[in-house]
Amino acid sequence: MKLKVLFSLVYVLTFSMLVHAQELYTPRHIKQAYQNETRSLTGAPGAKYWQNKGRYDMQITVDPVTKVVSGKERILYENNSPNRLNELVISFVNNVHKPTAARALGVSADFITSGLKLRSLKVNDKIYEIDSQDWTTVNRVKLKEDISSLAVATVEMEWEYPLSLASDREGQIDSGTYYCAYAYPRIAVYDDYNGWDMLEHNGRQEFYHDFNDYQVDIRVPKNYVVWGTGKLLNPEEVLQTEVLGRFNKSLISDEVIPVATLHDMQEQKVTKQQEWNTWSFNAGHITDFCFALSNHYVWDASSVQLATKRVSVQAAYLSGTKDFEQYVGWERYCIDWFSKNWPGVEYPFPTMTAVQGFADMEYPMMVNDSSVPDNFMDARQTVDHEIAHTYFPFYMGTNETRYAFMDEGWATAFELLIGMDENGEEAAKKLFKEFRVEGWIKEPSTEQDQPLISLSSQLSGKGYGNNAYIKSALSYLALKDYLGDVPFKKALHHYMDNWHGKHPMPWDYFYSFNAGTGLNLNWFWNNWYFSNHYIDLKLAKVEQKNKTITLEIENIGGFAIPFDVILTYVDGKKEKIHFTPQIWEKNEASTVLKLKSKAQVKEVFLDNDIFMDYTSDDNRMIL
Repeated sequence: MKLKVLFSLVYVLTFSMLVHAQELYTPRHIKQAYQNETRSLTGAPGAKYWQNKGRYDMQITVDPVTKVVSGKERILYENNSPNRLNELVISFVNNVHKPTAARALGVSADFITSGLKLRSLKVNDKIYEIDSQDWTTVNRVKLKEDISSLAVATVEMEWEYPLSLASDREGQIDSGTYYCAYAYPRIAVYDDYNGWDMLEHNGRQEFYHDFNDYQVDIRVPKNYVVWGTGKLLNPEEVLQTEVLGRFNKSLISDEVIPVATLHDMQEQKVTKQQEWNTWSFNAGHITDFCFALSNHYVWDASSVQLATKRVSVQAAYLSGTKDFEQYVGWERYCIDWFSKNWPGVEYPFPTMTAVQGFADMEYPMMVNDSSVPDNFMDARQTVDHEIAHTYFPFYMGTNETRYAFMDEGWATAFELLIGMDENGEEAAKKLFKEFRVEGWIKEPSTEQDQPLISLSSQLSGKGYGNNAYIKSALSYLALKDYLGDVPFKKALHHYMDNWHGKHPMPWDYFYSFNAGTGLNLNWFWNNWYFSNHYIDLKLAKVEQKNKTITLEIENIGGFAIPFDVILTYVDGKKEKIHFTPQIWEKNEASTVLKLKSKAQVKEVFLDNDIFMDYTSDDNRMIL
């Protein structure tokens, strides 16, 4: 009898929480996750949360003559799910280069390759005869024997593929430099709310991977230096004595050290001179592994001391590239700044390496950035943004493919916050408005106003970019303004503590912040994420009686934004009064403000700052 009463109590409480949660639109499969107790309405992982994991041991060879990458890998795959798996899904992003691939954007002829050639596949010692000619970026393999719940399967593959001659996120940067990202076939994510991740990669959306452990040996010809995710394990086996000494010094120094100069590279004084060298790296509990190699890039390095560790910071670039000559210093600064300020969580990894390329793209512990040698502010904004991705999606394993705003929006917000420290508030906000906000708010087409919660995989063009980057960044900055810095950071850390090293989805973010603040923020989530709003305030009416001025403000666009009321008095003096997004909590359509004025007011102006107004002409009224 007591058990029945207890069960009824739990059921009633859970049901009431679910009803409360449904104030936000919740898809059916997300509701199922709550019912299965893999997710919690507090925003934390549920009592039965699980995620799968792989331990990857790989040997990869890059032949710069044939432009072929070949490898073999052994994966110990942990099925931590409650389900028996009767198939595996193998992901190989690089098949986006195949002529038959579904791509979001046009490509050049040099982009096209024949894709992956799978030479062998074994699962638990059972051989699979696979013709990979028709493989896409995700591929089902029907298993001869199921993988039981809580079992570990051994998956072995041998493969090769040609490097693309047109570099973007990966491929040939120049005739002696290659960026090898998404360089190996992997087991796709099998999660608690979607099952197997079967979304094809189309070149636009980004990625969703398990947290895996990597031990990787990369075999390249002599005179090629390799930079990779994680820690270089054998520098003494691949570097000549003098260069090794400089590299080792960089690991304990604040000084920027030229580990390998152009003269060193040209005179073959960098790598050991055996015909081939094998560079070994390891990285634990991380969502991906990538590497780059060059026979002529120069190599700078230093390190930065954080509270609990010293982080190795490196840059590889074409000699004489003016902005990249600053990169190690910039990297050191932003790793330290992000650790101490926003998000205020210590940089979680042992290394960071920037490689000069074309992508402006983040990878775990690496970035592939284009050069902007004539605009250091622009160049530095790029490296700030890409290193900010350390936290989202690499520390927080968000699903970028479906919910790009969960990583790009944070990186864009952090980019502004660190930029204000680096360049001053006025200059940083000017760049942010011109580069980020203006293109969205001045473009009134329908695709600009799709709800932020829209699946990124269903968006294209500016509709994708503005949801992923600008609108989402503004939502985070609006919430920061609404809560105040201290409560906002407390809630952010609560969310990050809940989900680092795991796979949060948007509702985990929403409910973690509700719990972390002790507030029901559903009104804010509905306003910013589940609406077709944009930004457009209108100063509809102004009345002044004695020293009381009454303002009627219409929120035409609908977003709950902060704004300043700037009163200009007849003597030319100005007064600025700030209003947080809380002003829209009870009524998002309009508000009436009664303000005390110090004297006769000549002009009233609504200043939205970085929250640029679609029709700013009606934000001003002269009395």
